[in-house]
Amino acid sequence: MSAKSRASMAKITPVAGVTPPVRPVAPALARRFHQICLVVTGEALADEELMPLHYASLIYLYFEPDIDQNGLAARIGIDRNYTSRIVEELEQMGAIDRRVDAADRRARRLRLTTKGRALFERLRPKMMAANDRILAPLASRDRKLLVKLLGRLIEGNRAYARPGGGRSKRNSRTTGTQEGG
Repeated sequence: MSAKSRASMAKITPVAGVTPPVRPVAPALARRFHQICLVVTGEALADEELMPLHYASLIYLYFEPDIDQNGLAARIGIDRNYTSRIVEELEQMGAIDRRVDAADRRARRLRLTTKGRALFERLRPKMMAANDRILAPLASRDRKLLVKLLGRLIEGNRAYARPGGGRSKRNSRTTGTQEGG
């Protein structure tokens, strides 16, 4: 990093009563933005028995019925095993139906039930308001630009979009195993 870049980054000063500054680098900004999105979404779902990932699943299944669990996992960007848990919970709520894929008996096709469609349609205005709340600090044209640019960044970095990517591996001391023995 150049001295000029370091100097401009060092000029960030906190504002009274506001969260400490985030360095203007993509990972730090993305992490903070992700936190904001989770909190606002969680608040919007507070009266429901749903987590943000449940709602994300409902979105995809509403607009793309009959995708399989692996396809859902890829769209949401979560581990396939965790997707199974989310799908099981939604199925227990009566929101989705799992059907065996005729072409591949191991795969399960997912579809919203009537109850699941009604749930999504009931929550949609509340979730759109949450989205508007997240983007409220921006002018309308900037909101559209941000969403467009985020989409372009995600698409352009698709190779790196994998659940668990970037996590450090635990060494043998933290897992309780010993080398050689």
